[in-house]
Amino acid sequence: MNPLHAKKSRFLVCIAVCTFIYTFIYLKVPLSEEPNEQKLNVRRAECGFYPDELCSALFVGKPAAFKIGNFCQNSYQPKPLSCIQTSCSCSTVLKTLHFITSPLSDEEGNFSLAYIITIHKELEMFVKLLRAIYMPQNIYCIHIDEKSPRDYKTAVQNIVNCFENIFISSKREHVVYAGFSRLQADINCMRDLVNSKVQWNYVINLCGQDFPLKTNKEIIQYMKSKWNGKNITPGIVQPLHMKHRTQLSYREYVHSGVPYLYPGKTMKAKPPHNMTIYFGSAYYVLTKEFVEFTLTDARAKDLLEWSRDTYSPDEHYWVTLNRLPDAPGATPNAGWKGNLRAIKWKDQEGSSHKGCKGHYIRDICIYGLGDLQWIIESPHLFANKFEPAKYPLVMDCLERRLRLRMLRQAEVPIQDHWRFQEHSYFNMRLDV
Repeated sequence: MNPLHAKKSRFLVCIAVCTFIYTFIYLKVPLSEEPNEQKLNVRRAECGFYPDELCSALFVGKPAAFKIGNFCQNSYQPKPLSCIQTSCSCSTVLKTLHFITSPLSDEEGNFSLAYIITIHKELEMFVKLLRAIYMPQNIYCIHIDEKSPRDYKTAVQNIVNCFENIFISSKREHVVYAGFSRLQADINCMRDLVNSKVQWNYVINLCGQDFPLKTNKEIIQYMKSKWNGKNITPGIVQPLHMKHRTQLSYREYVHSGVPYLYPGKTMKAKPPHNMTIYFGSAYYVLTKEFVEFTLTDARAKDLLEWSRDTYSPDEHYWVTLNRLPDAPGATPNAGWKGNLRAIKWKDQEGSSHKGCKGHYIRDICIYGLGDLQWIIESPHLFANKFEPAKYPLVMDCLERRLRLRMLRQAEVPIQDHWRFQEHSYFNMRLDV
């Protein structure tokens, strides 16, 4: 190599090193929401050459972080979670999957939540969701779509078997998008939950692509301070452009092996008991007393039967019943209040958000790296939708942020396996 080429090579190496050092310093911000909190000690980091501060930089919207994050996602194959496809002892499941095994405070220990989780695919996403919301004082009903593959059902059952407070719904549905089966799945779980020995206070329904933005303690405090025994069912009187959902009779058809819902030509009878039909979110937070009311009240039963051939009945059933003045915990004038789900709808682009940085499916954003700042600044309890197989760093960052918040709020000694210390998607490790 001649002297000119040698100098040129040394110059390029110098430029590369300087670029790395600059990027390291540029990204380095603490993964913390409070200025006085101790900075995290980065122990090991391998994503190219970039450290764990990448998540923090993404949360505050640093442009360089998106480029680095996309490089990481496109260049590394995520390692599968342990013990979800292979048989492990229950003690190994609890430790390697980092489940929290004790109430983190007296307030949480004395206030139990019930969860209904409907799933049909993406096993790792389900496990990530479950461990994020899991607390030993809560209770969890898992509804697996009857159409799901046998090995998927078996894998879920193997995990559930390790917990006394998690169970599979005693009755499972073949779930059809926008069909009655989706509503029936929740009701099946509710019947199981009201017969459980756990004295839960509220039930929250989730799907397999949801993820919490608040800790268990924060959810409880939100319910106590903002709602105090009331149900949360965001919605309004059914708009004119939505009336076709309940005026026409819908039927299920199967095309190429996939079931669909199609409107027929038959007009439906008016709603029972002269009820006013509302339109709202399929997501809810309901008191145990309200759940018992929906399972036993004649009006609730009649509305359920009337809803069998409607389109997406879970988007009118709960909100309509919760507007009945004599229903337990009713909120007749609540409107869209509730902050249950952070969702980027395509038709709200430019108003409530600045666009989806991942991609849209059925006009709902599948979150990408550029959505992280918007997500964590949201006041909502949960966010939807996530696909960790396509955007693994999105879920990785949110998981770490949530677990750090939970452990910082804890009023009990922290057990080592509660921390995310082991290698994750990009071999990022933290000492907390």
